[in-house]
Amino acid sequence: MAGFDKSLDKELFSRSVDFERSRITVAVFAYNNGTPKLQLSRENRSADGEFAFAKLGRLLKSELEAILPLMEEAKGYL
Repeated sequence: MAGFDKSLDKELFSRSVDFERSRITVAVFAYNNGTPKLQLSRENRSADGEFAFAKLGRLLKSELEAILPLMEEAKGYL
């Protein structure tokens, strides 16, 4: 079985919300023209202002309230 091929992963939707020390991205991807799927990801901001991928884990209420409208918008791409 072949591994993941990034060139086959098509981004259909992507929007991010910035917070004080992180940002959360809501995206929809379809791999190899397959069923579109919702992806949530977090990036933390380092001391020098650069973003680095982090485990999403748990959400604060304020984070949830900020991304819920993006998730509703993303639903139209599923």
